[in-house]
Amino acid sequence: MTGQQHDTTGITESAFLKACRREPVPHTPVWFMRQAGRSLPEYLKVREGIAMLDSCMRPDLVTEITLQPVRRHRVDAAIYFSDIVVPLKAIGIDLDIKPGVGPVVDRPFRSRADLERLRPLEPDDVGYVSEAVAMLIGELGATPLIGFAGAPFTLASYLVEGGPSRNHEHTKAMMYGEPELWADLLDRLADITAAFLRVQIEAGASAVQLFDSWAGALAPVDYRDSVLPASAKVFDAVAGYGVPRIHFGVGTGELLGLMGEAGADVVGVDWRVPMDEAARRVGPGKALQGNLDPAVLFAPREAVEAKADEVLAAAADLPGHIFNLGHGVLPSTDPDALTRLVEYVQERSAR
Repeated sequence: MTGQQHDTTGITESAFLKACRREPVPHTPVWFMRQAGRSLPEYLKVREGIAMLDSCMRPDLVTEITLQPVRRHRVDAAIYFSDIVVPLKAIGIDLDIKPGVGPVVDRPFRSRADLERLRPLEPDDVGYVSEAVAMLIGELGATPLIGFAGAPFTLASYLVEGGPSRNHEHTKAMMYGEPELWADLLDRLADITAAFLRVQIEAGASAVQLFDSWAGALAPVDYRDSVLPASAKVFDAVAGYGVPRIHFGVGTGELLGLMGEAGADVVGVDWRVPMDEAARRVGPGKALQGNLDPAVLFAPREAVEAKADEVLAAAADLPGHIFNLGHGVLPSTDPDALTRLVEYVQERSAR
């Protein structure tokens, strides 16, 4: 079963999916990473008193939160509301998302014995995901839904460090000092991630994005040798569904070509590299997504539009471009600035 089989509403002809396939589009499609969440007052209202992980396991809440930015901003795609640690929690890893900190793992992974804690993810472990995706497909109509997962390296970093890390010293110590253990850890995480994406695709997601949030901490040679094989395994595992696969990381300007090699159809670009240069680094055959600096949204409207024009101009010759920020929406962003930006890009790029 593929996302396309649910297509009774013309989703496959949406600007977003056309851009993913590098086909001509009526306008440059726009969506934002973290478009659902803390920047929206309606999100803060529905989440009041509900822990982050709990909210990810309630189909009614996931559906409402995923739909909020689509209603408000009229973006060209929705992204499934979740967190990268949800599949780890689902298989029994003792972790929590602490406000202001992020995911915290009770017992960090440091030895081969810890691998036994990573059992395979079964669809029944995340039944609430299938339920939420089905609800969303019913509500979204012609708007595509992007499935969501964290990449093996970033998940491994959380497990090994025990939480967010500035320098990833424990992670890199394992990667360099115990390469076989490291490879086995990433391989298991690749299987879990692939299973999590399969659940979303089979329930009706039209595309998937793999977030490798921390990959920018790596030198290209280390990424190629120690990370790329696991990410490639995830992309290979969902290739047969025929849905576009997006790959994104922060600070990954030096890794863009390798991230494309991992098997993505679309490579996400942060704000540090212009889109035309990113295209040169990625090489032909891939669509690109990005890449307005999220902090630009705090500037006056004219400045936001000027910066958006720069992104559109740098991407003008690309066969497939999806407009996005170079990272997630910052929590204190004015939602009206996002709504105006969506409208501006859609109108400005109308063909």
